[in-house]
Amino acid sequence: MAELPPGIHLITSFTRDQWYRAFTFVLTFMLYVSFHLSRKPISIVKGELHKHCIVLQYVEHKTSTENAIHIQPVKTTFNESHCGWEPFDKSNYKQLLGAMDYSFLCAYAVGMYLSGIIGERLPIRYYLTGGMFASGLFTAMFGLGYFYNIHNLWFYIVAQIANGLVQTTGWPSVVTCIGNWFGKGRRGLIMGLWNSHTSVGNILGSLIAGYWVSTCWGLSFVVPGIIISVMGIVCFLFLIEHPKDINSTGTSFDNSKSYMNGLKTQKPKLNPKKACSFQDPEMQCLLSVDENYKKPLSLNNDVCEKSENGKSAISFTGALRIPGVVEFSLCLLFAKLVSYTFLFWLPLYITNVEHLDAKKAGDLSTLFDVGGIFGGILAGMISDRLKKRASTCGMMLLIAAPTLYIFSTISKMGFEATVVMLLICGALVNGPYALITTAVSADLGTHKSLKGNARALSTVTAIIDGTGSVGAALGPLLAGLLSPSGWNNVFYMLIAADACALLFLLRLIQKELRCRMDQTLFKEH
Repeated sequence: MAELPPGIHLITSFTRDQWYRAFTFVLTFMLYVSFHLSRKPISIVKGELHKHCIVLQYVEHKTSTENAIHIQPVKTTFNESHCGWEPFDKSNYKQLLGAMDYSFLCAYAVGMYLSGIIGERLPIRYYLTGGMFASGLFTAMFGLGYFYNIHNLWFYIVAQIANGLVQTTGWPSVVTCIGNWFGKGRRGLIMGLWNSHTSVGNILGSLIAGYWVSTCWGLSFVVPGIIISVMGIVCFLFLIEHPKDINSTGTSFDNSKSYMNGLKTQKPKLNPKKACSFQDPEMQCLLSVDENYKKPLSLNNDVCEKSENGKSAISFTGALRIPGVVEFSLCLLFAKLVSYTFLFWLPLYITNVEHLDAKKAGDLSTLFDVGGIFGGILAGMISDRLKKRASTCGMMLLIAAPTLYIFSTISKMGFEATVVMLLICGALVNGPYALITTAVSADLGTHKSLKGNARALSTVTAIIDGTGSVGAALGPLLAGLLSPSGWNNVFYMLIAADACALLFLLRLIQKELRCRMDQTLFKEH
């Protein structure tokens, strides 16, 4: 009998359970790539919606050397404006562009709180599919303004608001799915790798939008809209919400088994009468799996009773009472403020500082997202190793604040310096953001007090990301208001936001550090 080929031997070495997990990992990754891919075009097209046209007007209207400066620009038709696309060709273009960002992000923040609650009461596959189709529609709607020669500001604002609302269907849904399939053992590393979908989506969105931005910017929105709609079909056909929904090796997945790193380990069965008698995270390392202290969690009984059957969703206030939810939510508010300010304004900043066109600035801005990929993975690895999520976030935030100041200074010194600082800033800014929105949210959403109620995961994720989205809305708005007075003021605002994010984590960091010492003393006795 011939020896089994190495490739086939490798394939057969994985269990059916592992293949399902890998498939869910890849599928949810690609689904959320399409969400971010459809958000990115607006930041790339900004440089085309408003062009620096003083030189163009001077050359076009110059009739003689003596009177060139005194001749007023000739009024052109809307579609021929050398300053860009009306109404964004006015002197207050930064405020108008900021208003569009603010419209999208405010709608996203408000919708996120509602999305988690609604998502828990609907099948995730249907809910996510509908959201992706709607996102594709409203993303393409913005681009249709180019083809139909629409110059009404409210058309673009309404498109942004509608898109912001429907985009909220994505994050709680995919985090719930990935949280259902992967346990806590190496969740930081796994979700750090998985969360690179944000940066991959931003990079692809920048490249796709940049391909058409200078020739036909409407396609910069229409094509991403088509892509996310197609991915919605893929979601409908293939997404598996929970391991319980399939049979594996002849038996169904169930909650009495834990699937960690491809191994099945039997969990001790809980006495229903003692379902609420879980350890108090206040008496142990935050989000730790250690079982040293035995004290009931201080959630009221009605929250426990609601989640006991695994079918009813946790209440909004019940989710807020899970230790760590409020602190991480407020930290994410400021961390996401910084990240989204870069997301929406970095290409325009590069255009102004490096004097590049919209396409080259968009391509260069992808380096920030490349750095974000490594930052998310690094944060996950460190937090898994140290078993300290809050301390890992705090360490990166502490380093990020002075790094932002250095970036504001060095980026004006040349192209090479800008490239290096974009990678470093991307890693430090997106590292804490990625860790909180993935591993931390999943840890809190599957807290022991919830007794395995997966329906709580969507609400907890929505609360944390919804609060973060408030910061995401404020960041680009403040950048639009501050940038006319100088880009340095924008960076000072970002540094202050990083400091505030760190401030909200101090109590949790102190608890993690003190708890490790307490556990050591406990073991010695």
